[in-house]
Amino acid sequence: MAGIIIDNKAQELIGNNDSGMTNYTALFTLVTVFFFWGFVAASNDILIPVFKDTFKLTQMQSQMVSLAFYVAYTVGSLIYMLVSFLSGSDLINRIGYKNALSLGLVVSAVGTLLFYPAANMGSFELMLSGLFIVGLGFSLQQTVANPLAIALGPVNTGSQRLTLAGGINNLGTTIGPLIVSFAIFGSAASSNTTASIESVKIPYLILGAAFLIVAVFLKFSKLPDRPQVADANDLDIPYSRKSALHYPQLLMGMIAIFVYVGVEVATASNLPAYMETNLGFKTNEIAPYISLYWASLMIGRWTGAVEAFTGKTNLRNIFRFIAPYLAFAVFLLVNAIANHDLSPFYIYAVVILVLIGADIASKGNPATMLLIFSFLGIAALSIGMLGTGMLSVYAFISVGLFCSTLWPCIFALAISGLGKHTSQGSSFLIMMIMGGGIISWLQGLVSDMSSINFSFIIGIICFAYLAFYAWIVKDILKKQGLNFDKK
Repeated sequence: MAGIIIDNKAQELIGNNDSGMTNYTALFTLVTVFFFWGFVAASNDILIPVFKDTFKLTQMQSQMVSLAFYVAYTVGSLIYMLVSFLSGSDLINRIGYKNALSLGLVVSAVGTLLFYPAANMGSFELMLSGLFIVGLGFSLQQTVANPLAIALGPVNTGSQRLTLAGGINNLGTTIGPLIVSFAIFGSAASSNTTASIESVKIPYLILGAAFLIVAVFLKFSKLPDRPQVADANDLDIPYSRKSALHYPQLLMGMIAIFVYVGVEVATASNLPAYMETNLGFKTNEIAPYISLYWASLMIGRWTGAVEAFTGKTNLRNIFRFIAPYLAFAVFLLVNAIANHDLSPFYIYAVVILVLIGADIASKGNPATMLLIFSFLGIAALSIGMLGTGMLSVYAFISVGLFCSTLWPCIFALAISGLGKHTSQGSSFLIMMIMGGGIISWLQGLVSDMSSINFSFIIGIICFAYLAFYAWIVKDILKKQGLNFDKK
């Protein structure tokens, strides 16, 4: 991928090694938490229709699941900033990255414990409280893990490392809906179409135990506690500010994260209602399609991560075709194990070719990739809204492909040049993950007021802003001496 023009001094400041190589041992340790984020987030899309049926909710009310979970990211970020302000120093820098990650996992584990009494009592509110606390823990984990993934090696492959971590995240999103669906409905061959809230207890208790085990593992791992990052002063660039909020790439990037997470989550959250309303699907039949949506992000991120492993052009071009279909094979495998009919999904292999072509056209430039994929997202939603039958379903699912690399692109562009303000900037970006809940709720409201088809216009508006950000941020960074157009 094309990177920022940075000298050797800056390169040493970015990573914890002097070789200019990625610290893969630390990176592979770090990505375990990315898996958990994906597992829980995608599982919410199975809980939404179940809660809607069980508690007799409207589409807008059912989106409270997403709202509670994603707003927790904002609350968590505000708590982090408040504690840092009251203590007079940055919380993460003071306790260390490893301790912060472990603390976040423990908080999330506490949230999973609430699923047990919530299921016994049949309490929608208590279930939402559990998801909220899980999200609080994830907020702290994300604030630490995203800039840490970028800092574990050369700056010009930072977004690819984040893409790789995102690929592991989407392994969790692919598996999560299937496991939760199995816990609620049983096997695909089962005739059971009645949702059992109590069936959710055991999977989430097991998940909580896993959180605690990984917290201990990370505590004693060799992850760097305080990775160094470069800023404008270190690079002799005449652009350094007193606060992260004084950097326009971050301010606009915060809105970009808000709408990006919004369209990604809202499309998946409202897809079940579309399939039930327009195509007559039953609730227990939707899980493999939700799994494919989130697997689409894995497909795209595995493709985008290729350049983090090799700088040889020929190998990159080969792996660009191997990686997405390998990820697609993972989706097919886990659904085969779950005894789902795979025949409806083979045609999706053709759609993946569009992703590969877009990835090649972007030449690894995060701003260019953000622009191209945003336009493809607009096209996919438009086809879904105007199309009929399974064509519309595959169009909506392909939004996952075109959202796949947007997070690392936005994140890398937004925190570029922030230096000592990087952790603060990261916290502001994580705060905006609340867009996943607010925009899902907003789309549910539009659906109740008009139709489920028309409600996807919200996603088109989100992609339009992302295209605008991609177009303007390159010039903003160039004025600060940061250029993503050249190596």
